[in-house]
Amino acid sequence: MTRLDRLLRPRSIAVIGGGVWCANVIEQCLKMGFTGNIWPVHPTKPEVGGLSAYPSIEALPDAPDASFVGVNRNVTIEAVAALSAKGAGGAICFASGFREANAELEDGAALEHALLKAAGDMPIIGPNCYGLLNLLDGVALWPDQHGAACSDKGVAIITQSSNIAINLTMQKRGLPMAYVVTAGNQAQTGLAEIGQALLEDDRVTALGLHIEGIGDLRSFEALARRAAELGKPIVALKIGRSDQARAATISHTASLAGSDAGARALLRRLGVGQVDSLSDFLEALKLLHVAGPLGSNRIASASCSGGEASLIADAAHGRGVAFPALTQAQSEGLRAALGPKVSLANPLDYHTYIWGDVAAMTATFTALIDGDVGLGLVVLDFPRADRCVGDDWNKVIEAVAAAQTATGRSIGILASLPDTMPEDIAQSLVARGIVPFSGMGSAIAAIELAANLPRYTAQPLFLRPPPETGAALSEAEAKSALNAHGLLVPGAIRADSPDAAGDAANRLGGAVALKGEGIAHKTEAGAVALNLTGAEAVTKAARAMPADSFLVEEMLTGAVVELLIGVIYDPAHGYVLTLAAGGTLTEVMKDSQSLLIPATRDDVQAALGNLKIAPIMAGYRGSPPADMNAVLDAVAAIQSYVMAQPVAEVEVNPLMVMADRAVAADALIRIGEKT
Repeated sequence: MTRLDRLLRPRSIAVIGGGVWCANVIEQCLKMGFTGNIWPVHPTKPEVGGLSAYPSIEALPDAPDASFVGVNRNVTIEAVAALSAKGAGGAICFASGFREANAELEDGAALEHALLKAAGDMPIIGPNCYGLLNLLDGVALWPDQHGAACSDKGVAIITQSSNIAINLTMQKRGLPMAYVVTAGNQAQTGLAEIGQALLEDDRVTALGLHIEGIGDLRSFEALARRAAELGKPIVALKIGRSDQARAATISHTASLAGSDAGARALLRRLGVGQVDSLSDFLEALKLLHVAGPLGSNRIASASCSGGEASLIADAAHGRGVAFPALTQAQSEGLRAALGPKVSLANPLDYHTYIWGDVAAMTATFTALIDGDVGLGLVVLDFPRADRCVGDDWNKVIEAVAAAQTATGRSIGILASLPDTMPEDIAQSLVARGIVPFSGMGSAIAAIELAANLPRYTAQPLFLRPPPETGAALSEAEAKSALNAHGLLVPGAIRADSPDAAGDAANRLGGAVALKGEGIAHKTEAGAVALNLTGAEAVTKAARAMPADSFLVEEMLTGAVVELLIGVIYDPAHGYVLTLAAGGTLTEVMKDSQSLLIPATRDDVQAALGNLKIAPIMAGYRGSPPADMNAVLDAVAAIQSYVMAQPVAEVEVNPLMVMADRAVAADALIRIGEKT
């Protein structure tokens, strides 16, 4: 039992306030068939929403399990204090004007602090939120219309935007919803705690999160861990890829959105599937509700049109799904069902020879998916019910159901357009255990997610923040600090004058690299000279540089590849480790992978393998392969340094990776967030 149980699944509800919003709460509860007590509270109105009102919270006959507080922000604080004193189970705080960024000038933060003090141990959700729908038990702590229907089981959805929550309830895709909850400011009860309480309900099959910002990373870790234990997948739509989206987030809920790379790394590490649109979000939840996570990304698809077969193949191109070639057994079964005129392939165009023949279609679908596939698909767009007759389309449904029974494999019926998957048909398909997909692109995105859900990583994140202030180290100081943790660096000597630089070159011997110190972008400023030999050449080059001190290093040659290894502190997600093509390729190729610290050696190796330059590291066209163990050692050394002494930023660029070692040619360390 969680502390939110009474609030989420109440048997009695108090509605505090007499405005239209409160009347709407009562209306929606009655409309959904809530069977418990509903107690309006207003000091002067005899009734609210058609029900007799109590003059005060103290006058209520009992402590309500859940309350909707629909009054202004100052009265909200008073009402929450009275509810807490009476022993209420929890409250939805509807009012805005608390800690949102646009309320800072009006002492919103102070009011939110007062609200928390008033609540004490009583759970509150919000403020600045619409509340919740419990569609399993007919509870609507919800001050507006919604389009959701009651269900016996379904997915739970939490959003940080009340308007998006309303929009999601209006979906016509046949997705059964168990709960819809808006989190608002998360002043006391965060998204993670709400999510964990919802997952504990046996009737919830999956959890969907619309995330603007994650306030408590440890709680979010706990949510992901519990979801993994329960075997219930989480799908997240995390906004904040653009600067504009992050700015809108801050002005909306005062959430800390953080970097997109950090968010993606966090969700992947915690086993949370991520989508990029609301349509993909709903389709992924629907697939997971009906079929659960897929055993593989291998799809077998059938349609009665070559055009549809081409569309589905193109939609999957470049995504993490595959259409495996037909096996001999599949081909033999299909040939027996379809005859000699149909060209056999996957995706399959089975033509219209068997249209309307349930037995032949059943044999076709059974033969097609009775192989090593994670999901079978039948592309089928339904006709308009107001203008057309769909009897033959119903025969396809019967054939799909029979094939699913015969093979024991999950099958989806995919309408290429959302418009051509009617809601009543989608609902009937869900009831029969068939996945109804609405739209080809979102269907492929959902399948990709369900087949490639990341694995939950049990190792806790490293979250100790860096100092608030602190200057950047010089290159020599940065290399020395990292070398103490095992990072290989070139032999080097610092010099305080051009002549001393020449002497240093003689002492190092051979070709050297000369760098002017105290310059951020050395190459652009003309503060780097490479392949210099002898004191005279080094001294001359130093005199031409806009610097007073210099670093003379042994010249590194023979690199198979150059990498960038960086770490930056993201307050919203932790320490983000970036692996990327380095040197001059960093900005040109934009080839990077992000993880969170601490990252395991296996995770780092997998991320390196996903870089576009991975074939070069492996030894492209007969070239020697890079020393990958040395790269892994270098990344481990950088992580070790950050975890021993948290800093705002570390960057090694380039890490020169040879066939037998990996050496940091340049390094930057910024100690604090502010210098």
